[in-house]
Amino acid sequence: MKLPVYNSAGDKVKEIELSSRIFGVKANKNVVHQIVVAQEANSRQVLAHTKTKGEVRGGGKKPWAQKGTGQARQGSIRAPQWKGGGVIFGPRNNRNYSLKVNKKQKQLALAMCLSEKAADGKLAIFENLNIADGKTKALNAWLKVVKEKAVSGAKKFLVVLDHKDETLTRAAFNLKNMKTILADSLNCVDVLKYDTLITSEKGVAVIEKHYQLIKEKKEKTK
Repeated sequence: MKLPVYNSAGDKVKEIELSSRIFGVKANKNVVHQIVVAQEANSRQVLAHTKTKGEVRGGGKKPWAQKGTGQARQGSIRAPQWKGGGVIFGPRNNRNYSLKVNKKQKQLALAMCLSEKAADGKLAIFENLNIADGKTKALNAWLKVVKEKAVSGAKKFLVVLDHKDETLTRAAFNLKNMKTILADSLNCVDVLKYDTLITSEKGVAVIEKHYQLIKEKKEKTK
């Protein structure tokens, strides 16, 4: 697959050949779904926590005698049936929601997401990604050029960097419709969340080099 390369003004300057191993993979919704569910589960923060009878403060003394009062026997005012007592089967902060995923399957799902972006014309490749003054205003103006000349109808942008760029990252921080990420840290959730991917030629090279576990599918010969 060949895609055009744009300069900073949004003009086509040449075309590059993308690796079919990463940008030409047929999508499988089940594989992508499994990886997205696992990623969301692994990033889940367990905040809800209730105390059991042994953790609630107080209640060490037996409220009344075992027999002779005519009341039901009680051992502690911090028992679950009492107001302010412990909670049975409540949420605990030691619960583990994490799911194990196969690294090859994880990279394969990412390749499927990247392939879909490339096929739908939602992948814009530039010679370089540089914002001269590092201002959000300049970055926002450049995004308008991207919408007009490179990717029509784009709303949310995921900028894939080949190296750490504090200037561009700082400029993008104030934009709700944009996020920066390193090429070797791509994931399915971010790729699916943002409708348009922007990267550089070096960014494409880093992607193709870093995700080596993805193997090109061989066609069956009869």
